[in-house]
Amino acid sequence: MITDIRRAAGRISNPACSGGCVSGKKRENQMQQVLQQAESRMKKTIEVTVAKLSHVQTGRATPALLDQVTVTYYGTKSPLSQVGTITTPEPRLLVIQPWDKTLITEIEKAIAHSDLGLSTNNDGNVIRILVPELTTERRTELTKVVRKLAEEGKVAIRNIRRDANDAVKKLEGDAGGSGAKSRGRGGDKKRGKASADPVQQLTDTYINQIDTLTEAKEAELLET
Repeated sequence: MITDIRRAAGRISNPACSGGCVSGKKRENQMQQVLQQAESRMKKTIEVTVAKLSHVQTGRATPALLDQVTVTYYGTKSPLSQVGTITTPEPRLLVIQPWDKTLITEIEKAIAHSDLGLSTNNDGNVIRILVPELTTERRTELTKVVRKLAEEGKVAIRNIRRDANDAVKKLEGDAGGSGAKSRGRGGDKKRGKASADPVQQLTDTYINQIDTLTEAKEAELLET
């Protein structure tokens, strides 16, 4: 992504600057650093959003539903994936096979005390969880949750854009430029001059990724 917008980044510099201004090459390198840092943070935001969305129950069995469940093992809080194997032999069935069978009761208690609303049963060797089908009302509630998580991700992306634009303004100030005053204003869907803004290009790319993730999750809710 960064290599695709280097030409646009170059337009931020002020070739008319002279005297004590930062050199064009140095300024370009600094701009690239700003963009790289912003993109790195945006990628992490996407990863966090993906993880949060994976925890939204859809009526389909997935090990990710249990990611937030921990049990005490030898005095240490450990995620289920570190104390046993979690499989999905059927679309709505989760099976947990603890490596230490003495943990079965502890695991069942942890699941019961979570906010997942899941019931367990065991045969002394493995724990089985039947993921309930979603009611229409529950689907509506979960759709709202998905959209809320998506909006949180977008807010984080926009905050990164703000930080990057502040850094760009500082660079332009050091270079004697004044074009940064108009940078970064307006919503994500505004184009025009923003289309030549590398920070806005990054923002649009990652906002669109969140939209794609949201649409996929909502479709998953409707399918189950």
